[in-house]
Amino acid sequence: MAQSAASERPLAAHDGPHGYISNKDDYLKRLRRIEGQARGLQNMVTDDKYCIDILTQVSAMTRALESVALGLLNDHLSHCVVEAAAVGGEEATARIKEASDAIARLVRS
Repeated sequence: MAQSAASERPLAAHDGPHGYISNKDDYLKRLRRIEGQARGLQNMVTDDKYCIDILTQVSAMTRALESVALGLLNDHLSHCVVEAAAVGGEEATARIKEASDAIARLVRS
């Protein structure tokens, strides 16, 4: 099924605050912690640590990233998608598809 040119273009970010704005500091703290975990993983490899110990830390970092992603997705759904749905029309349809595509990417990862 062919898509129209308009449906292939990514949606422009909406004007105004994003859904995560009220949790921005929390997200930044969590992302900085994940950044530290990534540096720790690099050090573990540099220091020739045991494979299973490294894999355990990779798993912890993956869960932390998934937690951030799910929080952002929830904020997006409860703010951006709800706002677009209230307006209706093509914008609502596009935002719902955008969210659905994001969910699909998260599930595949």
